[in-house]
Amino acid sequence: MRWLETRVPPPLMMLLCGAIGYLASRLAAGPVVPLPMPALLAGGVVAIGLTLNLLPKLAFRRVRTTVNPLRPAMASALVTHGVYRYTRNPMYLGQATVLAGVMLYLQSPVALLAVPLFVLYITRLQIMPEERALSARFPEAYAAFRQRVRRWL
Repeated sequence: MRWLETRVPPPLMMLLCGAIGYLASRLAAGPVVPLPMPALLAGGVVAIGLTLNLLPKLAFRRVRTTVNPLRPAMASALVTHGVYRYTRNPMYLGQATVLAGVMLYLQSPVALLAVPLFVLYITRLQIMPEERALSARFPEAYAAFRQRVRRWL
C-alpha cells in the first residue's frame, strides 16, 4: 500500500468517504436516528470543521511553507503554534469534523462509519508518511513536537 501514500488529496478522500457514507445510508436498512434540528446541528459541526481546516492554512501562509499534502518533504518550516499546540493534524481533524457534520445530517448511524474510514485512511496513507518526511526534515524540532502534541487530539 506504500504506493498509495500521499497520492490522493485529503479533501478528495473526504468527499469519497462522504459519498460512501451517503450511499451506505441509502442502501442499508438501518434505523434513522432523528436528531433535533439536524440542519443546525450539522451546520455547527461543519462550521467547526471548516475553522479547524482553514486556521492552519493561514499559519502555513504566514511562515511561507507549503500546504500541499502530496509533497510533505517540501515543507520549509515546522508550524507548532496556534491550533498546532493541541493537535498535530488540525486540517485533517477539520476534514473529519466536516465529514462528521454532513453524516450527522443524514441521521443514519451507518453513514457515520464514513468518519472512522476517513481517519484510518488519512492516518495510514497521509499522516504517517508526512511524519516520516517531517522527522527527516526537522529531526529534533519534530521529535519534540511529537512528544508535546498528540496526532489527533
